[in-house]
Amino acid sequence: MLFLQKRVYAQIVIGTPNLGFTQACASDSFNTFSTTFVFTPANGLDGSNQFTVEMSNAEGNFDEPITIYTSNPGEITTSPATINFSIPETTSGESYRIRVKSSAPVATSANSNSFAAYYKIQDSPFTINNLVSTGAFCSGGSYLLTIDNPGTGNNDSPLLYPSLTFNWYKETGPTTSVFVAEGNALMVNEEGTYFVETNYGTCTSNSFSNRVTISEATSGEANVTIASSLGNPFCPSQGMTTLSSIGGLNYQWYKDGIEIEGATQQMYQTDESGTFTVQVDLGECLAFGIIDLVSELFESDINVPETNIIEEGETLEVIVSSTANNPEYTWFYNESLITNETDDYFEASEFGNYKVIITETNGCTGSRTHEFIIEEAYDPFPDVENIPNMISPNADGINDTWMIPIQYVAGTNTEVIIMTNTGKVVLQTTEYQNNWPIDSLNLTAINQIFYYIINTSEGKTKKGSITVVR
Repeated sequence: MLFLQKRVYAQIVIGTPNLGFTQACASDSFNTFSTTFVFTPANGLDGSNQFTVEMSNAEGNFDEPITIYTSNPGEITTSPATINFSIPETTSGESYRIRVKSSAPVATSANSNSFAAYYKIQDSPFTINNLVSTGAFCSGGSYLLTIDNPGTGNNDSPLLYPSLTFNWYKETGPTTSVFVAEGNALMVNEEGTYFVETNYGTCTSNSFSNRVTISEATSGEANVTIASSLGNPFCPSQGMTTLSSIGGLNYQWYKDGIEIEGATQQMYQTDESGTFTVQVDLGECLAFGIIDLVSELFESDINVPETNIIEEGETLEVIVSSTANNPEYTWFYNESLITNETDDYFEASEFGNYKVIITETNGCTGSRTHEFIIEEAYDPFPDVENIPNMISPNADGINDTWMIPIQYVAGTNTEVIIMTNTGKVVLQTTEYQNNWPIDSLNLTAINQIFYYIINTSEGKTKKGSITVVR
């Protein structure tokens, strides 16, 4: 009896694994598959037995099997048994098989039916041709389509995963296409619309590219599309948008019809609105593209000019307007924050430099700044008590001209005469504007002396000297 019992534990038979799936299409979000198998006799297992699941190579060969599951010792004791397993990230093929093995006693099942299995290590849309939807080739030439690496924006380029392969297709109808070639790039010499997919066999995936329509430039010129990496309109708070054209030999970019110096690459970055064009040299012909690029940053305006003149005691009403969503307003005077001023209206009364910053807080967040200056009005006829005997015309705004009391200036019929120290008359007028010297003086000394004579309408005369200090 001991001999017979030992023989019972010495051998079991494991049935062919029954697959709980038709395809093993795995990704980082899903990688669990099941198989069910029977073994007999059910009491033929040693307490230390472990079941393992092995997977073949992509051709169904078990010369170098991969273990994809191992049970704990003595974990599985009843038949039939169902186990779950995951496939390796390197899995890619249409004819995989699995088999089940036991360790105590040693036994191996027959191979399962073949199945397609792929681990979709990249499973999101990607870009080709820098997301430009068109391309062109000269008559008799060709155009190279490539997968972008790393691509533009948040493009998850499949070229970052060296194990992947790719299939190129040409559209034959709205929902149909034909296989063209394999590889990372495709040389096109026929008009049509092309795209590429990551080769996940019969497993469906989201790893496919944008469509690109290729045309032949039979007239020597071709029209191309310019793509904006941030879209159009774009939000400048995201940074610079990248404008991309089709592939060519040489490039020249323009903004609003003016050549952009140094912009001679396939891509051009900008954060401005405007009409951008590009000329692409394809070798035997030229291609041209145009895009009316629009920034979503709001528009704003202010009701005062950059420089404003007011009298002492007056105020300046400043109003800003904008198309911003939920705007905030910050006002500054001589670079210092004006506290408690948060409206789109401000009444300024001090002379100096002002600034208002308008900030959009919803949507395409960003800000615009308006600056303005308030200066004191110039009074050519101030209330001067005495006739000055010294001036310093150095353009510093202080004592630059000879300012005399208002009873002697224009409108009082007073004659004003100014002479050099040699008696040469340099000014003689009955309409003096308090503006001498109007022009720069050719001074022959550091402090040169002039003489004045003031004859009033009542026949009174005043005389004196004027020292002009350099």
